Amino acid sequence: MFGYINVNREKLDPADCSMYQSYYCGLCQVLKEEFGRKGQMLLNYDMTFLIVLLTGLYELGDKTSEFFCALHPTKKRTVRRNEATSYAAAMNVLLSAKNFEDDWNDNHSYVKRALSQFFQKDYERVRKKYPRQERAIVQYLRRLERAEKSMEQNIDVVAGLTGEMLGEVFAWREDDIWAEELRCLGFYMGKFIYLMDAYEDIDKDEKKHCYNVLRLMQQKTEQDFETFSGLMLTSMMAECAKSFERLPILLHAEICRNILYSGVWTKYEYLRLKKQAREKEGKKKSRSDRKVDADKILQ
Repeated sequence: MFGYINVNREKLDPADCSMYQSYYCGLCQVLKEEFGRKGQMLLNYDMTFLIVLLTGLYELGDKTSEFFCALHPTKKRTVRRNEATSYAAAMNVLLSAKNFEDDWNDNHSYVKRALSQFFQKDYERVRKKYPRQERAIVQYLRRLERAEKSMEQNIDVVAGLTGEMLGEVFAWREDDIWAEELRCLGFYMGKFIYLMDAYEDIDKDEKKHCYNVLRLMQQKTEQDFETFSGLMLTSMMAECAKSFERLPILLHAEICRNILYSGVWTKYEYLRLKKQAREKEGKKKSRSDRKVDADKILQ
C-alpha cells in the first residue's frame, strides 16, 4: 500500500535534502534498535514524511549522531531521531504485520504468513501501547475486505476506508489541539495512497480478474479514464495541502511542501509515462501484425 509519499530530491534544497535523509536514517536505526534487524526491512519513505511532519508541528528536539551504514560504507551518515521517530517505527510494525496477515488470508502467500508470524511478538507489544491505532487498522482491513467482496463501485467509499485508517495513524496525540487537522490530512492522504495503488495495479488486476475500483471506472469511461483519475488524485492532494497549510508549521515546512506539492507526483508521472510507452508499443505491434496479414493475403 505504501511507497507513494516521497520527496522530490531534484527540487529540494541540498540542506533540506540532507535533513530529510537524516530522519530516514533515524527511522532505520530505531527500527533496528526496537525490533531487531528484521525491523529494518519495514523501512519506507511514507513514514519518514510523518516524522518530518510531526517534528515540525510539535518542534521536537532531535538527538543527532553519526554512523557508518553497511549499504553506504564510504562515509558517515547523520542520524536524527526523536519521539516521532519511535512512533513512526511502531506504526510501521502495526501496518506491515497486518498487511502480511491480510496477504496470507487473501492469496495464501506462505512468505507473507511467515513474515506475519515473524513480527507477531513485536505487533503485540506495539498493540498494547497504541490500542486506538491498532483498532483502526484491524477495522479498516475488515471493512475493506467486505467492500471488495461486494464489488463496491463507489470510489469515495472504498478509498475513504484507507483515509479513515491513516487519519487515526496521523493523529498521534488523540486529545491534542491539532489531532483533528492531522486526522484530516491523513484522511485525504490515505485516499490518495489507495487510489495510487489501484492506478498502479490496474493492468495486473485486470489480468488476474481481481477487484480494482478504478478498473470498474475505466470500463465505464475508457476514453476519459486518465483525465478522471488524474483529477481525483489532484483533488485528494489539494485537500492534504489545505490541511497542512492550516497547521502552524515553520520547522521543516519546505520539506513537507516539497513532498505534498511535488514528491507525491513523481511515482504517478513515472507510471503514466510507462503506460503511454506500453500503449504506443502495443499500437506499433498491432500495425505490424496487420501488415503481415496483408502481405499474406497478397501472396
